[in-house]
Amino acid sequence: MDGTERPLALIDCNSFYASCERIFRPDLRRTPIVVLSNNDGCVIARSAEAKALGIRMGEPYFKIRHELKRRGVAVFSSNYALYGDISERVMTVIEGLVPAVEVYSIDEAFADLTGIADVEGLGRRIRTDVLRCTGIPVGVGIAGTKTLAKLANHSAKRWQKQTGGVVSLLDPDRRDKVLRVTEVGDVWGIGRRMTEHLNRMDIHTAWDLAQADARTLRERFSVVVEKTARELRGTPCLALEEMAPAKREICCSRMFGDRQEAFEPIREAVASYAARACEKLRAQQSLCKRVRISIRTGMFNPEEPKYAQGMVCELPYPTDDTRLITRAAIAGLEHIYRHGYAYSKAEVLLMELCQRGEFSDDLFASTPPAAAERVMEVLDAVNAKWGRNTLRPGRVTLAPKWSMRRDMMSQSFTTRIDQLWTVGCR
Repeated sequence: MDGTERPLALIDCNSFYASCERIFRPDLRRTPIVVLSNNDGCVIARSAEAKALGIRMGEPYFKIRHELKRRGVAVFSSNYALYGDISERVMTVIEGLVPAVEVYSIDEAFADLTGIADVEGLGRRIRTDVLRCTGIPVGVGIAGTKTLAKLANHSAKRWQKQTGGVVSLLDPDRRDKVLRVTEVGDVWGIGRRMTEHLNRMDIHTAWDLAQADARTLRERFSVVVEKTARELRGTPCLALEEMAPAKREICCSRMFGDRQEAFEPIREAVASYAARACEKLRAQQSLCKRVRISIRTGMFNPEEPKYAQGMVCELPYPTDDTRLITRAAIAGLEHIYRHGYAYSKAEVLLMELCQRGEFSDDLFASTPPAAAERVMEVLDAVNAKWGRNTLRPGRVTLAPKWSMRRDMMSQSFTTRIDQLWTVGCR
């Protein structure tokens, strides 16, 4: 390895949602598992056994329900609270083993391995410790760039029996061998349409992309594709981000479990979405200046009347106050709501976010009450200690009729004391 090369690892959980369900159901160790989207709509996660059966991502559940039952596939509704908690535990284990971590998604993290003498040995230890402490199997890919680390991780899963789930591409010969046998469509960031364009340029493998002229790639496609090619050659273009940048917009949107025609349950839903969005807003210590509220009916039933509308509501000043933002969202809802439609979805979008101190106050504009910030601090502190919605706005209900349909959801084994895993004796 070149002494100037900074080794990175990508740790990726295997079939994460399905693996989370399997932790508390050891009887499903070899059973195919699929996890469904909101309202049990379509397949969004599959175990390796389910993939082997040919079950496709995005397949509508109602179309394959009977086939899944016939083939003995275990089906679960999405349990996001459980998945989020397990993810935090996985990341905590990883953070205790490496110098620095960038949490890339709920089931992936990049790790800085600078100064580690035996990087493959550390990769095997990460796999062992994560599995022992959380029950989640992971793959580890190690390389000198993020794109190559992604490719190494893909190889670790592709040849898991031969590699033991850990692959390092720090050796140039091994790197080139993997590049030659990897289709360009399997490269991080190269989608289906881009693959078609690259194929027309006679670029079919990751090796072909790495050898392509970088300037031509930038001119014909974008700087992103150019950086991808450079990273495949071993030139780092993407830095490790230990602190995720603050989001510029925050959205909370859900499909209703059943169509809603009356205004009151939709208003409850909007209040609940606004409260959740404000939690995320305060978590990244941002303020919001505008709120967009939108509602729509189902758009695919030809016999159902269709309606979709939204509007932007201005706030008097940048704020993170749930009460003010909720009032604005509900005022917008009152303006766009129309009787006579069966609504399927509502959305609250917080816009024009900024950090405290990033905006200039208008001398004649309204100013936030001095106590508002303290009230929100108390709200978040109570909920952090005793659980979400322990303290909540009066419009937010705990068991709403409009909530998502999740008929096959597992217990909240790690996030609710009344649903802890129990072991019985015979």
